Amino acid sequence: MKGKTILIATLVLLGLAGNAGAQSQEVQQLTLNIQKLKQMKTALTQIKDSYKILGQGYGRIKNISEQDYDLHKEHLNGLKNVSPAVRNYSKVGKIIQYQYQLVSEYRNANARFISSKSFRPAELEYMAKVYSRLLDQSMDNLKELTTILTNGKTSMTDDERLKAIDRIYSEMEEKLSFLKEFNNSATVLALQRNKERNNTKSVEDLYGIKF
Repeated sequence: MKGKTILIATLVLLGLAGNAGAQSQEVQQLTLNIQKLKQMKTALTQIKDSYKILGQGYGRIKNISEQDYDLHKEHLNGLKNVSPAVRNYSKVGKIIQYQYQLVSEYRNANARFISSKSFRPAELEYMAKVYSRLLDQSMDNLKELTTILTNGKTSMTDDERLKAIDRIYSEMEEKLSFLKEFNNSATVLALQRNKERNNTKSVEDLYGIKF
């Protein structure tokens, strides 16, 4: 009986010891879980703070970008406006005057050459093509000049506008110079042919010979 009692007591103690060991493991695991939760919480807080900082930084960048865009837009709009210095540039009036001279020179010479009867139809057609090409090119120059001098048409600095006007002025000057030389050459040819025709007629009248 005494031996049985001792066995039972031993088993109970072993059971309690086993339970104590199991509870000790559970406590340790729970402690580890709590530590992991704290670590996760800390990490989440850090991530949240990081996103907050990034958000603030993005907001600042966005504001700066918008301000830069507004300044850039204002600058571009300003470039589309034509200043009085450009509008009153002396070469603007001279370009228009060149265009008037170009048209006047063409009309007078063309009418003179047709009435002179010194040129064949094919030659007059060639002259007409030369005049037409010059007038088309000069009209392109005037259209470009109009664009340069009109607000809102193009974005250019005053210096860029003035340089463009200088170029148009030179091109118009070259066209007018070419037209005058062309007409002078045609006039000389017409005079030569007219002289030859008169000489021929004089010989015909003098000798009664038809050439």
